[in-house]
Amino acid sequence: MEHFHPVEQFYGVYLLYCLNPKYTGRVYIGYTVDPNRRIKQHNKGKKFGGAWKTSSKGPWTMVMIIHGFPNDISALRFEWAWQHPHVSRRLHGVTKKKPREKVYDFHLRVLAEMLQVGPWNRLPLTIRWLNDEFVRDFPNNKCPPLHMPICYGPVISKKTTKSAEKLYHSQSFDDSICYSCSAFIEPSKRMTCLSSSCDLICHINCMAKFFLSKGEYVPIEGTCPKCKSQFLWGDVVRKFKGCYNNEDVQINIEEGNDFYGSDEED
Repeated sequence: MEHFHPVEQFYGVYLLYCLNPKYTGRVYIGYTVDPNRRIKQHNKGKKFGGAWKTSSKGPWTMVMIIHGFPNDISALRFEWAWQHPHVSRRLHGVTKKKPREKVYDFHLRVLAEMLQVGPWNRLPLTIRWLNDEFVRDFPNNKCPPLHMPICYGPVISKKTTKSAEKLYHSQSFDDSICYSCSAFIEPSKRMTCLSSSCDLICHINCMAKFFLSKGEYVPIEGTCPKCKSQFLWGDVVRKFKGCYNNEDVQINIEEGNDFYGSDEED
């Protein structure tokens, strides 16, 4: 019988490994307040709360999880830096993935570097391996600080705080990275595309740049940089403010396509 270690106010950043032969070698980094629930969501797919990047590519196994962060924001910043090591200003020393280096090994190399620099090297973190088959030793010159234990075996979240649950959104916080500038977006400041089939996430200012024409100071109309659909800026802002439900948005898109014309030839 597996021995579970209950942890109160759990904030964790995990590493998944894809076991599907078709996508073998792929990894995914995410944030969670409940690792046991989260891996189930990833394997069930996006409709059940899993991230779109892992949907329909399972099964996935949760290889390891870093926990002990003082709050959700601290964990989310760690997640973002692990996902974007070459953008994070704290990880300039991390070299790019080597030609023959496996993606999995590259992310472990990034993790080893992250645990050496501030502010993470001062946090009371725990490195926990959840799958014995994927355990790797840290390089001798990049071992975690002495106050960070390396543990093995499952862990459960004993108590989930309301603030963490609110930020969780039933998806990975990877979905709160700006499409344009790759920076973190607070949930209350996320601007999305009007199309229900487009998963674009942007800062307001970043989105406005796509809608601004030369010589304009206020956006009027423009094109979504991801799905290439055209909308009025006022409609995008109204959705951001919660003025549209799903039905209203769909009607608006259909009317917009008629107004702007289709890109497809007859």
